[in-house]
Amino acid sequence: MSASLEARIEALETTLAFQDRTIEDLNSALADQYRQIELLKRELANLGAQLREFEQHPALTPGREPPPPHY
Repeated sequence: MSASLEARIEALETTLAFQDRTIEDLNSALADQYRQIELLKRELANLGAQLREFEQHPALTPGREPPPPHY
């Protein structure tokens, strides 16, 4: 095998290894973001449920206050 061909093959192998590592890193980041989004969606749903429960109890919700005098 000629030196030129060996150098080209080595360059291709290096590029492939770099791309494999990049794909693994991106996949890991994507999986982390997916887990975080799912957690945030559950938290938002819980907060929405708490707000709806709070709004159903008129004694707990403060009445509308008039605007301050400077308005």
